[in-house]
Amino acid sequence: MTKPLIIITGASSGIGAAIATSFSAAGHPLLLLARRVEQMEALGLPNTLCRGVDVTSREQLIAAVKEAEEKFGPADAIVNNAGCMLLGDLSVQDPSEWDRMIDLNVKGVLNGIHAVLPGMKARKGGSIINVSSIAGRKTFPAHAAYCGTKFAVHAISENLREEVAADNVRVMTIAPGAVQTELLSHTTSQEIIDGYEQWKKEMGGVLNPQDVANAVLFVYQQPQNVNIREVLLAATGQPA
Repeated sequence: MTKPLIIITGASSGIGAAIATSFSAAGHPLLLLARRVEQMEALGLPNTLCRGVDVTSREQLIAAVKEAEEKFGPADAIVNNAGCMLLGDLSVQDPSEWDRMIDLNVKGVLNGIHAVLPGMKARKGGSIINVSSIAGRKTFPAHAAYCGTKFAVHAISENLREEVAADNVRVMTIAPGAVQTELLSHTTSQEIIDGYEQWKKEMGGVLNPQDVANAVLFVYQQPQNVNIREVLLAATGQPA
């Protein structure tokens, strides 16, 4: 039996690439979305469409979903994974960094939901999996704007779940602690980067992207009548 289409945003590296590899190994056709098409294509996954989409563009996202659904059938899940982490103290942080995080971490998630939700409601099934952060549940130094966007992802997910429960659509939030990805490299303050790296060393290492991908695949593979609403995972040595 042919397995249904899975859509993954931010699929060019890190957590997104690990999620893509995991779902492909489980036999699903994929739509992979990110700005770096070459890196997605380099994964070499079968039955996969790779499209250079910026999830802040609602039109690009909807067009790519339409193309993939015409090729592979209706999407059974979207993993809204695209995001950025630009750390800084609000007193000195460039406000353009707040704009970027709000556009990508919040509006990008809303755009992903918007692209698939009407079809899922009509079919009475589907899963929306939003990759948030432990920073969507608690605060950290120099994380104010970032935490704001991730708290938003948790709130959007919980509210959406209430709206679509009767339509047999699941909404899950995956909230990792520190993960070894490119995320930190976009922060402009070297002092904050150095402090974060020292924190990671002190805890004896962090999660790897596959750890998060395993959690995403696990919640998705539960029967449709089981909704694991939220998973918080972190390295055992991470104290906060």
